[in-house]
Amino acid sequence: MIDKAAILHIPCSEYAYPLDEETFCVRLRAGRRDLVSCELYVADRACETTPIRFEGLPMERIARDERFDFFQAVFPIRHTRLCYYFRLQGQEEWTYYYGDIFTRELADLQMEGNWVDGRSEYFQYPAILRTEIARPPKWMNTACFYNVFPDSFADGSEALAGPAKSGGRLGGTLRGVTENLEHIARLGCNGLYLNPIFTAKSYHKYDTIDYYHVDPCFGTDDDLRSLVQKAHKMGMRVVLDGVFNHSGTGFFAFQDVLKRGTSSPYFHWYDFVPPTGPGLDEQGHPNYACFAYVPEMPKLNTANPQVQAYFAEVGRYWVEEFRVDGWRLDVANEISKEFWRVFRRAVKAADPDCVLIGEVWENARDWLRYDLLDSVMNYDFRRHCRDFFALGRIDAAGFAARVTNMVLRYPEPYLRAQLNLLDSHDVCRFLSLCGGDERRMRLAVVFQMLFPGAPCVFYGDEAGLTGVTEPEYRRPMDWENAEGSWFDFYRQVAGLRAKYLNGTERFTVLAAAPQSRLFGYALEREGLCLTVWLNAGDAPCPLPEAKEAERLWEQNASHEALGSWGFRVCRQARRPAVLSN
Repeated sequence: MIDKAAILHIPCSEYAYPLDEETFCVRLRAGRRDLVSCELYVADRACETTPIRFEGLPMERIARDERFDFFQAVFPIRHTRLCYYFRLQGQEEWTYYYGDIFTRELADLQMEGNWVDGRSEYFQYPAILRTEIARPPKWMNTACFYNVFPDSFADGSEALAGPAKSGGRLGGTLRGVTENLEHIARLGCNGLYLNPIFTAKSYHKYDTIDYYHVDPCFGTDDDLRSLVQKAHKMGMRVVLDGVFNHSGTGFFAFQDVLKRGTSSPYFHWYDFVPPTGPGLDEQGHPNYACFAYVPEMPKLNTANPQVQAYFAEVGRYWVEEFRVDGWRLDVANEISKEFWRVFRRAVKAADPDCVLIGEVWENARDWLRYDLLDSVMNYDFRRHCRDFFALGRIDAAGFAARVTNMVLRYPEPYLRAQLNLLDSHDVCRFLSLCGGDERRMRLAVVFQMLFPGAPCVFYGDEAGLTGVTEPEYRRPMDWENAEGSWFDFYRQVAGLRAKYLNGTERFTVLAAAPQSRLFGYALEREGLCLTVWLNAGDAPCPLPEAKEAERLWEQNASHEALGSWGFRVCRQARRPAVLSN
């Protein structure tokens, strides 16, 4: 029997969308091993004949996890208005599936010798509009980012030194970043993401006072201009951190509200400020909305058109005047979607190739849209790597299920633009999660670099930095060990990525059995197949015979097996058979 409760298709979502102006993608989920075959029938919903004429297309099973199979059909766009249905063949039964119903009858009816049109009852994609096709910047497909926390990196004349400080300045500057761009490039990174650099009171600069100037602690506006110009000459993109969910209390608008209360023209620039004006209650909590409950970060009313216009101009200014290549957008999921529409229009008018990367820690489906964001920070990527490589909480089958969900939950253009991170300024260092076991982190780094999307290296990862608390994971860059064994490792795997991958490869799980620690997968496009084998365990794991495979890189591997915490990356003419599914 077909488990109908497991069947899922959602029109106008990641289950049905245009890949580009020429190609359309339709997906369907079914119960694991339920279907022998799945066929898609698609038609022009404006067809002038009745019954409507459908074209049948076979659907390919593209993934399987612990509970579900996933099917997909990709086909040329011949009509811009579509209706469609599925024919599902099980072991002992078959059914049509359309309009969220299961039936063995099609919607068109024949009555008294005439056909009664039923096209509106099928699944619909009402119109493929060019202006609503997902178009993240293509350069994100091959980007490899390096994330600098400016205060902790370098001061422009000598390396920062001393212990980590809690909430205190360490002394990093933009000149320090500029002088070390060669280090970042040698590592294999072609993108630079800077945490906030605008005038603010705190060392981290997430409490912005002036959105139009670099904080004097970091240097001058001209220092930023010089950094961007040098980076561009080296073929490196530069992304700034935009904090638009909240301001600092020193921001001119909040200061005016403090002075003038309800008579301030900026009173409605902030959320939930009482008529008496902002202040603290008896417990010391703010009586106005903030980021979290931090009084120094009052929350902006991003639904206010004046606020939207002001910050859209901020976004445009730095892109147009300083030629920055994108924005990482702080707390993006707590900001009005209309704010992002206005912001996007302004920034894309200045540079259509500018990227908008949101800070969204969970499923970001609601923010990855043609009129909103291009990408998000993929914290789920880190979480899954943590549980498999660092902590060993899940087996290979569980990891494969999570990764499959991650690969399929967005339309493909957004998958290829995800910012895949293991570390950031907000989380403990991945090497600390690994208990200092470098073997575990190496496997995670291989997976990070050889996976769809844009990997992001946090400063110091290439120096083996550790840290569990905020002062520790934001400690000064260790320049004495900046180009040692970890640097060489990152450089080698980033080099493989740059040499062999162009960002269009299809991801397929090859090996991920229950209770197993062997995870294998393929990245393939026309003319290329890369296979990656990772043994996240102490016991040796046998590998399939691959006579035609060219071994590109491996550690702790023999001809027939991977040793404990070993890996192998191969190039071969075609994808090998799936070992376990």
